[in-house]
Amino acid sequence: MSELLVTGGQVLRPDLTVERADVLVSQDSGDIVAVDEPGTLDGDDELDASDGLVIPGLVNAHTHVAMTLLRGLADDKPLDAWLQEDIWPVEAELTAEDIHAGAELGLVEMIRSGTTALSDMYFEVEEIADAVDQAGMRAVLGFTAVTVGKDDEAARSDLQESLDVARKLDGAADGRIRTTFQPHSLTTVGEEYLREYVPKALDDDRSIHLHANETRDEVTPIVDEHDQRPLAYADDIGLLDGDTYVAHGVHVDDSEIDLLAETGTGVAHCPASNMKLASGMAPVQDLLDAGVTVGIGTDGAASNNDLDMFDEMRDAAMIGKLAADDASAVDAGTVVEMATENGANLLGFDSGRLEAGANADLAVIDLDAPHLTPAHDLVSHLAYAVHGSDVRHTVCDGEVLMRDRTVEVFDEQAVRERASDHASALVERAGD
Repeated sequence: MSELLVTGGQVLRPDLTVERADVLVSQDSGDIVAVDEPGTLDGDDELDASDGLVIPGLVNAHTHVAMTLLRGLADDKPLDAWLQEDIWPVEAELTAEDIHAGAELGLVEMIRSGTTALSDMYFEVEEIADAVDQAGMRAVLGFTAVTVGKDDEAARSDLQESLDVARKLDGAADGRIRTTFQPHSLTTVGEEYLREYVPKALDDDRSIHLHANETRDEVTPIVDEHDQRPLAYADDIGLLDGDTYVAHGVHVDDSEIDLLAETGTGVAHCPASNMKLASGMAPVQDLLDAGVTVGIGTDGAASNNDLDMFDEMRDAAMIGKLAADDASAVDAGTVVEMATENGANLLGFDSGRLEAGANADLAVIDLDAPHLTPAHDLVSHLAYAVHGSDVRHTVCDGEVLMRDRTVEVFDEQAVRERASDHASALVERAGD
């Protein structure tokens, strides 16, 4: 058995206390073997966590990783105009090779900032799965189906592909990849198609992931056409019957919050994207108080514009307080849980906490920095002061993805150059 010892640092325990301890992980099973007092454990390889804090790997609960190629391409517009005028026309020119290059770039960015698991919505999903496999990360992947603007044959083909991709890729990358059935949203997939294909997904025992209640423009058409709130409409169709989590959930009323709690439907909160697109402020504290599982996602790099989950944690805390008009809302500990264990629960991974038996997914934060001094409260620092660039090591499934800030699973310079070349060619094609 090959074992890795993370030694010399402090460890964030599941109850959010911090103590000096070493972490021993099995590189064969990919699980944590023990968390114990310094000097009591031995491993075949070591990671030096001196002057550091060992934390669970972060979980990006909603993103579009290949959209790194569109970073900075179109900014400062509301969601509908941004999508229709800028993003969708360029995405129509994307090739499988483009998506692979963009996915690699996004995964490198995540590894460098301590993220070990992600939930992705996009297309050419096999390319993304291949990149995730090489990265050594965990992911929930799916093909995102859209029916608006398509004839009946093309609409059905999209939804069938979402099912087929989920069936084909579930369990890939030695079990590190799980899949979801992904209707894009309640306003971009027609009711007749949802009623036909959602039961098929549920019969397959598939998790379901979709955008919901992101903007008021996603609420009003449902209310006008169906005389019910979007999530009540979704529940009527059966979308909330299984293992479902929705992205955004910004414009939810009390009845919808109760419905989410009753059905066990989770929410992936994307505060930076919601702020940048002026979508609104999600009532995160109300969701949490009702018992809804809320994780944190970056959304895509085109609407964020980075994939740094530490930035997202800070944004979640800040906007959560504004939304609740309460400085005590969405506190530091809650935000850390949202970015770790809550996110892992949404995605269905046994990670997000540092204890024996859990997945060996972790990151080491270098505390030797002016902005992390003094160390009154390290949980506070995680929520409000740490940057992705403070990550020293990243480990997933017991394997070292980054050691001493050097990514070991990719040639980072080659990834950046390849992504830049693909992005330039993409924009040129889209402009022709």
